[in-house]
Amino acid sequence: MSVTTMAAERARIAESCRRLAGAGLVIGTAGNVSVRVGELVAITATGAAFEGLTEDQVTVVNLRGDVVDGDLAPTSELELHLGLYRNCNAGAIVHTHAPMAVAVGSVIDEIPCVHYSMLSLGGSVRVAPYATFGTQQLADNVHAALADRSAALMANHGAINYASDLDHAVESALLLEWACTAYWRAAAIGKPRALTPEDQAAVIAAVIERRYGTTQSIEAEEVR
Repeated sequence: MSVTTMAAERARIAESCRRLAGAGLVIGTAGNVSVRVGELVAITATGAAFEGLTEDQVTVVNLRGDVVDGDLAPTSELELHLGLYRNCNAGAIVHTHAPMAVAVGSVIDEIPCVHYSMLSLGGSVRVAPYATFGTQQLADNVHAALADRSAALMANHGAINYASDLDHAVESALLLEWACTAYWRAAAIGKPRALTPEDQAAVIAAVIERRYGTTQSIEAEEVR
């Protein structure tokens, strides 16, 4: 895909960043978002504030990290994103410093699957060990925590998730923060119960059978 056709993706990233800021998942420059299209990646620039982020604050790089379009240096977490694109079937990545994600990730090593909606993230959410931002060690830690998962927390840092496209990645980021909040509230009362593997398998079967989460028309014979 040519650089010029990435303009729409850059605009969508900017809009998504403003949405994440509006939802309270990002304050100031604390986070980054990217989208892969073919061999190119559109990614937020370092130092760009999400609240008013514009498409000219989104840089386009190739999978080696070379800037191919844009006037601003990409985020310091560039290798974190590129590593996931090279190793996972990701179409978009969202990294935030959402408050509940930071709080929970500063205390525990894994969030158990306390609600069936977490199955869309892969089930329980691991916490990647702490490492300095922008380092290869952090990228390696996060990639390991994401094995067989699409979301992870980053100890004393934030949260990250990926999806097939930007809309789903943003929704997953919102869901992850909700799950952190639900767990935190439950833990304040007592030890949260986790869904058993059998519970989780039953949910997956029900989702498939009932097409859960999608709108469905009412058959004519059912409304007679």
